[in-house]
Amino acid sequence: MGSDLEQLREPSAAVAALIRAGVEVVLNAPEAWIADMNDAAMHPAGMERVVVDLDLREVALRINQGNLNHWAQSNLERPGARVTVNLTEETVGFIRDLVRRGFDAGALDSFRTAQNTAWRLWMQICFGLTHDPEALRELLEVTSVSIATFIDDTVGELARQIDVARAELAGDTHAQRRAVVALILEGAPVAPARAELQLRYSVEGPQSAMVISGDAGVAPDDLEAACEAIMVASGVTRRLTVLAGASELWVWLPTERLTVESALADHPHVRIAAGSAGHGREGFRRSHFEALEGKQLLNRLGSATRFAAYDDLALLAAMTSDLTRLDDFIAHTLGDLALADRGLHDSMRAWFAAQCNASAAAAHLYTHRNTVVRHVARAQELLPRPLDANAVAVAAALEALRWRQ
Repeated sequence: MGSDLEQLREPSAAVAALIRAGVEVVLNAPEAWIADMNDAAMHPAGMERVVVDLDLREVALRINQGNLNHWAQSNLERPGARVTVNLTEETVGFIRDLVRRGFDAGALDSFRTAQNTAWRLWMQICFGLTHDPEALRELLEVTSVSIATFIDDTVGELARQIDVARAELAGDTHAQRRAVVALILEGAPVAPARAELQLRYSVEGPQSAMVISGDAGVAPDDLEAACEAIMVASGVTRRLTVLAGASELWVWLPTERLTVESALADHPHVRIAAGSAGHGREGFRRSHFEALEGKQLLNRLGSATRFAAYDDLALLAAMTSDLTRLDDFIAHTLGDLALADRGLHDSMRAWFAAQCNASAAAAHLYTHRNTVVRHVARAQELLPRPLDANAVAVAAALEALRWRQ
């Protein structure tokens, strides 16, 4: 850092004015520029787990944007001067979250890739500010050192924060519990007695796993309260919980019968994805991976659903490797029925589930049989092909549409 301090120098008055003009452009940067920086920040090796975790990704991109604005605002006030590290509470929390998930200082490479993109965009701005070669040279020299020094200082401070977080987590029971769970999930031969001693939970017997997450701003206590409500509704008194992030819990309950939806009534900002019930450590693993896949699937679909069981998502999981093709399938198969109200969709799904029995579907929907009959007739009018010639595809498309809404 000493060499950087020596290179940092106050620019001439003319170049200081150019810097201020340039950072005004940065502070009002078009969305395409921000998208380029965000894309660069999310693609270094090792960032894959951040990219697929929407909560982590959202925080990472907010920090990236905040750092850009902080550098620009600082140069607006004092062009060319050393910019302090933008160490906010959110940044410290993000670093702790990364450490809890097993990331190390390599995750900070995202700042370097974002720096490269920012410099390319900054040069475009600079070449549009002046045609004076001497002024342009000084402008690029001063700002290149300013940006590089800011990134070096930022990465150095965040690396220190990672060391602090790792030291704190060394004695954290959540971190220890997560380490044992990770071994079991990887299929390592952890002795049952050792696992139970360290987890205070038996991985033998019935197992039902959940991923509990929350909307932006939901407090961890709200996730815990929702979990407790599910335990009461499901009639169990024990659970295994792993803190997977600031707004995500991994939970296992020793039961084959989860009761979730009624328990969520008082927790409108909590979301649950549950795996199918299993037995023993294989059931422990499979149920968790299903719950995790269910959460990721709902995120990809942009679904507003607050609870989903994997058994209900299995068909959809097999259909959604390409969302564009899925939407095309829904539109092609359902035609105008896709645009009908959800009540008609619900009636049709219940009718299919009841093996096309209107009386059984009506009983499930707490409505009159004639209502279901009318709904089926209306659906037939809206479909592009006769229902009796395409029933399986229609049922599948309605199920997919359910999770896309």
